[in-house]
Amino acid sequence: VSELLSRENLELLAELSQCPTETDPAVCEGSHHDKYRSISGVCNNRQNPDWGAANTALVRWLPAEYEDGEEEPRGWDPQRLHHGSQLPPPRRVSREVVRTSCKGSDAAYSQLLADWGQYIDHDVTLTPQSLSGAASWAQRDCRTSCGNLHPCFPIQDSLCMPFHRSTPACSSRTGSGILRALQRQQLNAVSSFIDASLVYGHTPQLQRDLRDLSGRSGKLAVNGRFRDRQGRPYLPFVAATPSACGRGMECFRAGDGRVNEGLPLIALHTLWLREHNRLAETLKLINQHWSPEAVFQEARKIVGALHQVRVRRPLQDRCSSHTNITSLMPLNKNLGLICFCVYRSNECGVCVCAGGIEPTLRGMVATAAAVTAPDSLLVEEVTESLLVLDSQQNLDLAALNLQRGRDHGLPGYNDWRDFCGLKRIATLDDLAEVVRDRRVAEKILHLYQHPDNIDVWLGGLVENFLPGSRTGPLFACLIGKQMKLLRDGDRFWWEADGVFTRQQREQLWKTSLSRIICENSDIQEIPADPFRLAQYPAGFLHCSAVPALSLEAWRDEPSLRLCGSPRPVDNGDFLFSSRSGKLTAQYACFHGFQLEGATEAVCEGGVWSADPPRCQRSAPGTSSPSPCSAPPSCRTLRVSPSRS
Repeated sequence: VSELLSRENLELLAELSQCPTETDPAVCEGSHHDKYRSISGVCNNRQNPDWGAANTALVRWLPAEYEDGEEEPRGWDPQRLHHGSQLPPPRRVSREVVRTSCKGSDAAYSQLLADWGQYIDHDVTLTPQSLSGAASWAQRDCRTSCGNLHPCFPIQDSLCMPFHRSTPACSSRTGSGILRALQRQQLNAVSSFIDASLVYGHTPQLQRDLRDLSGRSGKLAVNGRFRDRQGRPYLPFVAATPSACGRGMECFRAGDGRVNEGLPLIALHTLWLREHNRLAETLKLINQHWSPEAVFQEARKIVGALHQVRVRRPLQDRCSSHTNITSLMPLNKNLGLICFCVYRSNECGVCVCAGGIEPTLRGMVATAAAVTAPDSLLVEEVTESLLVLDSQQNLDLAALNLQRGRDHGLPGYNDWRDFCGLKRIATLDDLAEVVRDRRVAEKILHLYQHPDNIDVWLGGLVENFLPGSRTGPLFACLIGKQMKLLRDGDRFWWEADGVFTRQQREQLWKTSLSRIICENSDIQEIPADPFRLAQYPAGFLHCSAVPALSLEAWRDEPSLRLCGSPRPVDNGDFLFSSRSGKLTAQYACFHGFQLEGATEAVCEGGVWSADPPRCQRSAPGTSSPSPCSAPPSCRTLRVSPSRS
C-alpha cells in the first residue's frame, strides 16, 4: 500500500525489482525542462514524461509472436512446427545464405556512411542482455549452457554458441493493452531520441562522471595520460581495471559503452568529445556571464542538433551497418595506404598508438563502402570470427541478429510486408521477383519451407534496392516511419519552434561532418560530403573552403547590470531564466547531492532575493538507485508508516 511506504522504501523496491515508478508529470514543470533535454529523456513529452526515456520498454508496431503467446521465442522448442515445418537454425541460415567470402565496392558511398549508421544506431537504441538480476539469482551461466533455460537461448551448432536473452521490461504501464501487458517486452536502456546520448550518457550519474566539473568550464572530461601531436585530447579511460579491452590497453569511456567495438566508433566518439569542448570554450569567450552549467547545456544542445542535421540523408541511404562491414579496415595517411587492421572488436587503444584518429578517419572517408547484394551479405570475418569483449569464443553476427529477432518475438517477414502495404510472398516466383536472384530465393525457401517462416531481418536484407537507394521497399518503409517518429515525437528537434533562433538554425544547417573533422583533427583536405565517395585530389576541398559554424548567433547580451552574477555553488550550479518576466537564477545540484535552501533567486531592487543554496551529499537511501549485487533475501526492507 503506497501510503504506508516512505520514499526510501519505494526507491529500495525500485532498486530490487529494477522497475522504476512512473514519472509524475508535475516533475516536468519548470523552465529547465522547457529549455534543455533531461539526460534520460524524461519529460520530452510533458503529459507522458516516460515516453522515449531511458530504461523504458520498446514500443511495438505489431504484437509480439512468442511460441507460448507470452515469452518463449520462436525456435525455443526446436521440434515445434511452424506452418508445417521446423524453423531453420540461425547458424545454418548464416552459413547457407548470409555468409560471403568477399564483397564488392560501392561506387557512390564511402565507408564513413556505414560507420555513421552504426554510430547513430547507438544513439537511439541499446537493449541490455540478461546478465544480472533474476538471471544471476538462477545461477545459470549462459556461456556454458547448451539448453534453452531462461535467460539462456544458445545458438545451436556443432558447438553451442552462447546467447543471453534481452532483459525483460517491467509490466507495461498505464494505457497499455492487456495483450502487451501479458507478453514479454524488451527495454531500451538509452533515450530513444537522437540527442547525442552516446556522447553525454543517459543517466545523471554517467553524465556527472563524463563531465569536467572541477574545471568549471562546461567541458567534458578528457584522457589524463595521452594527447595527440597537436595537444588534442583523447577519450578518458574507464576507471575499472583490468580493462576488458586487453592487449595492455584500457577501454575508453564515453556516453555509450559500445565505443570500444571498433576503431571507427572510437574515432567518431573522439571527434564529438573534442567538438563539445571546442564549442564550450568559444561559448564562454563570447558569453562570459554564463555559468558553467549554461555553457555545458548550450554546447550539448548544439552537438545534439548537429547529430540530427547530419542524420537525415545518411540513414535514408543505408539499411544496416552490419552488411556494409568490410573485411579489412584501411588506415589511410595522406591518402596513402600504410597498414590494415582487421575490423574486430578488440582494437580499442590502437588509435592512440598508431598516430591518432587521423589514419582511421582518412580510411573511412577515402575508402568505398562494401556493396550489399542478395548473394553477398555479411563477410566471413563477422560470421565466423566475430570477437566480442569478454567472450571466450568466436561468434556469428548474422546468427546473433536472427536469434535476437526471435528472442524479441518479432513477427515474420510477410507480416511486416503486410504492415507496410506491400504484397505478401506466397510462392517462389513471388520471392524471386522481390529478391531479383532466383538462386537466393530458392535457398531461402528451401531452408524455411514456408514464406511466413522467413525472419524479417533476412527478408529485408535480400530485397532488391529501390532506385537511387541502398534499401529494398520493406526497410525503406520501416526506416522512413522510424525517422519520421524520431523527428515528430521530439519536442527538442532542432527545427521545432522555439528550440533555436532562425539565425542559429541557418548556422546548424550549413555545418557538415567534414567541418567537424577539420576542426578536430590534423586533416586539411576533405570531400564536401564525406559520405559520398570522392577521388583524391579532384574530389577534395581544403578545409578553408568548408563552411564553418559561427557561434555569433549564440551571443547573449547580459542582463546583469543590476544584480551582478550569482555566487557559485559547490557541487551544483545555476541557469538563468526569465519565466516570470524577471531575471531568475534557478539552482540545481549535481547527481549525488541534495539541495538545501532556495531553489531559485530573483533579481529585484538590485539584489538577489535569496542566498545561494547548499548542495549536500545525499544521505544513504536517498541517492539514485544503483544495481543490486545480491538477491533480495540479503536485504532487509523496513516498512514504516509515512505519508510519502
